[in-house]
Amino acid sequence: MERKLFTALQGGNAGPLNDSLSKQGFRRSQNVLYRPTCVDCNACLSARIRVKDFVPTKSQKRAAKKNAYLKRSATSPWATEAQYEMFREYLEARHSDGGMADMDVFEFAAMIEETPIRTRLIEYYTPETETLSRTLSATCLTDLLDDGLSMVYSFYKPELTKDSLGTFIILDHIEIAREAGLPYVYLGYWVPGSQKMGYKARFSALEVFTDGEWVKVEDPNSFSPTSPEGLNEPIAQQVANISLPQGDDGAPDGTYPVTEL
Repeated sequence: MERKLFTALQGGNAGPLNDSLSKQGFRRSQNVLYRPTCVDCNACLSARIRVKDFVPTKSQKRAAKKNAYLKRSATSPWATEAQYEMFREYLEARHSDGGMADMDVFEFAAMIEETPIRTRLIEYYTPETETLSRTLSATCLTDLLDDGLSMVYSFYKPELTKDSLGTFIILDHIEIAREAGLPYVYLGYWVPGSQKMGYKARFSALEVFTDGEWVKVEDPNSFSPTSPEGLNEPIAQQVANISLPQGDDGAPDGTYPVTEL
């Protein structure tokens, strides 16, 4: 039985709250921040890359070279028909049985547009030529945190899977963060041993949030999270252990009800 802690993102304190809780293993979904807190399982681990320590592998260098022709465009989060069509193709090809499989155009627009924080829609296009118009190839919804970039959700043309386009999007975000002087790129949750999430473990300088701290992942194949003793703590105690953003007077900045789901 899945269990999560979640809280609403709203008001003028939404940005600091997103920054603070992202550093504590939470992820954003529209106007909600959540973190798995299952009683008998701690397999879902929030993962991020240390930008300054990242070194690409040979295959990642090939992916960067293969997709170097793509042009990047960062815009405000606004959904388009072209994005939705590509999103549907992506789901049908790669995640037809996933939780988003039934998402309609209105829900898609809400996923992109409903955000009270600094968010960008980063699109990748084939360049326009004399004979071909500009074509959308990939899109990533990305939050701007005070210590990095958080890749909320990315998707691309399924026929470009062979070009390792998903890998390229992460590599490009590492480069964006490096140029901006941001130390981390947040990848979302990684489950050791999961085939679908295995691509995250192929990036060097990876670390995960477990047992209240970020831990370096030296060898993904042998890595296991720390003892899940704290998972059986009462929800109230888990909430009490969460650090909230501080106001000028040193007190928690605002009230954020964290709830069990």
